[in-house]
Amino acid sequence: MKKVVLTALFALVLGILFSLSPRTAAAQCTMCKTQVESARSEKDGYDFSGLNKGILYMAAIPYLLVGAVGYFWYRNTKAKKLARK
Repeated sequence: MKKVVLTALFALVLGILFSLSPRTAAAQCTMCKTQVESARSEKDGYDFSGLNKGILYMAAIPYLLVGAVGYFWYRNTKAKKLARK
């Protein structure tokens, strides 16, 4: 049990360190990148500056939801085990 908690804590700290990294994340798939480059060359007047952030935001939400469900499931299971003793 202690090993699982330490592993989860390590993963959390590692995730926080990577999220605070000063590098910009290239979250665009090949299709999105091609469309943005072609639109920029055509000078359509569209602003694509937030596209990477939007893609990262949409990708992070499912992971956060699954993590929250896992946390509450773990907490509920732990409470049931303590109640049995």
